[in-house]
Amino acid sequence: MAIIEITIIPVGTGSTSVSEFVAEAYKIVKNSGLSFELTPTATVIEGDIVKLFELARKVHESPFRKDVKRVITTIKIDDRRDKLTSMKYKKKSVTEKVGE
Repeated sequence: MAIIEITIIPVGTGSTSVSEFVAEAYKIVKNSGLSFELTPTATVIEGDIVKLFELARKVHESPFRKDVKRVITTIKIDDRRDKLTSMKYKKKSVTEKVGE
């Protein structure tokens, strides 16, 4: 199972706030049925890599539907294939190492 972190930045909206666009992206991710976590600066999603790429495209396209003319999207991909992993497992591995 792969994990991606995605951030969208609509450019030229006339506002410093992006919450309207993040809310729309959140709906798209939530409706995907994939496991995800919304963070203050990105959304982390886990699932099949093909489905993740399809979802990333939908998230990237969403600001354009609100008449935004430019969008910068950053995607990080963690695609480990030697064993199954998850967001929960990765966090647990770290907290165990620090004794929490």
